[in-house]
Amino acid sequence: MGDRQPLNAIGGPLQKARLELGLTQQSLAAKCNLIGLDIGRETISQIERGVRGVSDLEMILLSKALKIEITRLVPKTLPPWKKDLRPPNAVE
Repeated sequence: MGDRQPLNAIGGPLQKARLELGLTQQSLAAKCNLIGLDIGRETISQIERGVRGVSDLEMILLSKALKIEITRLVPKTLPPWKKDLRPPNAVE
């Protein structure tokens, strides 16, 4: 991902849980679709790589699709993150 900040904190734990369960990204996407989360393999890949954000509802449904506790998707330490606190019209 280079110097960009990850757009979610669950990508790594999601991939770890998926692999531990012996699931492909495609099979996880299929399980998600069965429970009502319209998501494809490429989106699972983007989440795992941190290039796509995840809503709270998606996180809940991903844990349900994996049949794991949602806490398994929450990393023990957060990835480095810096919020720009300058007002939007600040001049550099």
